[in-house]
Amino acid sequence: MKAVQFSEHGDRSVIEYGDFPDPEAGEGEVLVEIKAAALNHLDVWTRRGLPGLDLEMPHIPGSDGAGVVVETGPGTSRFSEGDRVAVLAGKGGDHYEFANDGDPTLSPHYHLIGEHIRGVHSEYAALPEKNLTPVPEHVDWETAAAAPLVFQTAWRMLISRGELTPGEDVLVLGASGGVGHAAVQIADHAGATVYATASSEEKLGYAKEVGADHVINYEEENFASAIRELTDGRGVDMVVDHIGAQTWQDSLKSLTKGGRLVTCGATTGPNPETDINRIFWNQLEIIGSTMATPSEATEVLELVWEGAFEPRIRDVLPMSETERAHEMLEEREGFGKVVVIPDSIYDA
Repeated sequence: MKAVQFSEHGDRSVIEYGDFPDPEAGEGEVLVEIKAAALNHLDVWTRRGLPGLDLEMPHIPGSDGAGVVVETGPGTSRFSEGDRVAVLAGKGGDHYEFANDGDPTLSPHYHLIGEHIRGVHSEYAALPEKNLTPVPEHVDWETAAAAPLVFQTAWRMLISRGELTPGEDVLVLGASGGVGHAAVQIADHAGATVYATASSEEKLGYAKEVGADHVINYEEENFASAIRELTDGRGVDMVVDHIGAQTWQDSLKSLTKGGRLVTCGATTGPNPETDINRIFWNQLEIIGSTMATPSEATEVLELVWEGAFEPRIRDVLPMSETERAHEMLEEREGFGKVVVIPDSIYDA
């Protein structure tokens, strides 16, 4: 088969698209013909080399993908040949067993497909059946590939961990990215007033289209000051911050007393300066969130399949142009997700 791969960590030049041994479905696995896959910033960090990341090389990246089951391995029962499926990237334990009432994110052996183990940016992938979810016939492959990681992440952040309630004010940073544009839609769906930041008028326009009530161009003004002005000095009840060091202080400044900052990542760095006085004096909550449980993922994806949420797709490229897809993420080009399709399908 053909697969996106790299044999060493580094810049975009380490990415190749070429021959790779065909995978086989093992115990508890099914073999999926990948029809479409999507990128996340996680793919950039994995390629560069996260601290402590020990990969089997060459590594196939990719945590998002969708396709058709072409073979079932021993010990499987959920899927049959011909079934349409999408990938749920998180797995727990050596035998895919989840700790703490089925929550893989709390497992001591939690791993991500595409980050810790080989991913799905390839023509075929052998995947644990527990890491697959059915895709209805009416859902196109690009949507099925682009939705799972970002929507389950944003859902857990806002709904399960953040306990967002109708009528609250929410600030979503980086609304043009995958998690950001999902968070805007979920916050709007939950009945919140949504404030969103982005770096251009075009991106801000898209943010409004998917549910933002107020938008802030962070290239032109300080978003914490803008929030104070827009809320008459009160601040917001929740900040969704997956940016990290660059935005942390202003995220805290944007919160009202008793507000909560929910984070799932640190694109600009994991070690920000922080204002402890502001945290305790205003009784702020800092809430971490990672991925989602299988039931949370199923709940939000049902809403995607029904059309309540829409994963916006900024571009669709052949897998041989994955280097360009990484560039789009690193240079913050466009709004939403980047999808890649095996060349054999793209050229058909």
